Amino acid sequence: MTVAAVEATERPAHRDPNVLRWLGAYTASMIGDSVYFMALAWAAARTGSASGTGLVLAAGSIPRALLMLGGGVLADRLGPRRVVIGSDAARAVLVLALAAILALPAPTVGVLLVVALLFGAVDALFLPAVGALPPRISTAGQLARIQGLRALAARGSSIIGAPMGGVAVATGGPSLAFAAAGVLFALSLPLLLSLRIRPLSEPEASGDAAAAEKAPSAWRDLVGGLRYIRRHSLLGPLMLVIALSELGFVGPLNLGLILLSEQRGWGASGMGWIVAGFAAGAAGSALLLAVRGRIPRAGLVMSLTALVGAVGIAALAQVPTVALAAAVAAFVGLTAGLAGALCGALVQTAADPAYLGRVTSVSTFFTYALIPLSYPVTGAAIALWGTGPVYAVSAAVCGTGGAVGLALTALRRAELPR
Repeated sequence: MTVAAVEATERPAHRDPNVLRWLGAYTASMIGDSVYFMALAWAAARTGSASGTGLVLAAGSIPRALLMLGGGVLADRLGPRRVVIGSDAARAVLVLALAAILALPAPTVGVLLVVALLFGAVDALFLPAVGALPPRISTAGQLARIQGLRALAARGSSIIGAPMGGVAVATGGPSLAFAAAGVLFALSLPLLLSLRIRPLSEPEASGDAAAAEKAPSAWRDLVGGLRYIRRHSLLGPLMLVIALSELGFVGPLNLGLILLSEQRGWGASGMGWIVAGFAAGAAGSALLLAVRGRIPRAGLVMSLTALVGAVGIAALAQVPTVALAAAVAAFVGLTAGLAGALCGALVQTAADPAYLGRVTSVSTFFTYALIPLSYPVTGAAIALWGTGPVYAVSAAVCGTGGAVGLALTALRRAELPR
């Protein structure tokens, strides 16, 4: 079959049952995540120890940081679908077991700490594998649209999951909320099991087999994946952009926003409006990508939107009213959301599928494992110098990511497949 014929018969991602099954499984898992974290926070708070509560909530990031890259190796060795199914099943069993434990006398901080650590370890396997699945379930020309759909699912899951977890806690306590999360994880399993996985092409498969012969150990697989990223003309710069963008973005838009709202006297309701503005902007960028499917000159657009979004981050600490802050946050969500989705699509189209689990684990490592460790630094810096200077520095870091994209020819000229 000719290329033209293939393109003519290519099914858009939003009409592809295979992609929709993956999207449904991903959405169920993401809603389950939101419900789980809500339940964990309340269960920890009911122990009566503020320090213990903070320890429980922070514990999951430790195994994520330590095991995330290994999760990418496992996804490449066993295949991403097997790892996603196994990790989602493990999460369902773990959380349902905790729901049963909570039906008994109140658990100690130690029990919750063990669960948080185990959940974080399983998450370190799940996140790289679920990110590596799209190229195995659709064609390269649909990956940008899939990134848009994925971002929409993530935003919708946050909107649905947090209230669902709150209602479950209010109705039946953390036990009911954990049970609901476990059921959601379990619901994703039939959808994942029904996925049709596209095999690697012959050159990719043979290259992977040759790599396996030379690298029989997981450690050598990991080193080989990092070397592959470093030597790749596009993936190496993309990882640098992701690291800088996340480092400059996450602290101010999470912990920093709480402190900014307190300093300005906007309160929790004001912060809620700002978060809603950001979510609306991010949802708009995701919808744009999901509808269009492809943005011309993706590397250039990604770099420019990252730069423009950085200006919005700096402005957020200077606006005098909640309404203006919400409008600026919507602008940041639109630009940063589009830059992030395009970056993810470029990563998935540039990476050889034989390395995609390891490549995805590195990009995910910055977002879910390493960047949360910046929260204490952000809090200490705001305490010393205030929100304005810290937001300005964060914007400069984030903008540097966009500047790197513009400075490097391979990244600036990067295109998504048609």
